[in-house]
Amino acid sequence: MTCSRRLFLVGSATTFAGAFLAACGQAPNDEVAKTEVPVGSAVILDRVIIAQPTEGNFVAYSAQCPHQASKITVVKGDVVRCTKHGSEFSIVDGSVLQGPAVNPMMELKLVDEGDTVAAATS
Repeated sequence: MTCSRRLFLVGSATTFAGAFLAACGQAPNDEVAKTEVPVGSAVILDRVIIAQPTEGNFVAYSAQCPHQASKITVVKGDVVRCTKHGSEFSIVDGSVLQGPAVNPMMELKLVDEGDTVAAATS
């Protein structure tokens, strides 16, 4: 069987589109229902951390560790931890509780949308 130019282009486009969709996946989700954020703790989303240090008080931080830009992946009570090198941060003010990080987490603007909160990442 021979491959015509048209068949080749259609096959190439289909392969590219499949690879593109697989690589891109879904858009990052940086919004969460307020009820999903525990008081005195936080949730880690795709690119941000949304915390509720005290009831009704929400804050947002970048989920990127300021030490070497790895993703912060662990929440334990009012502390978040980057497992790459062990840095720990307070959800109250983003301050470093344990290094090697020396800079606090980057605070982001919080967008209150009624029942949900989101971080402005741009």
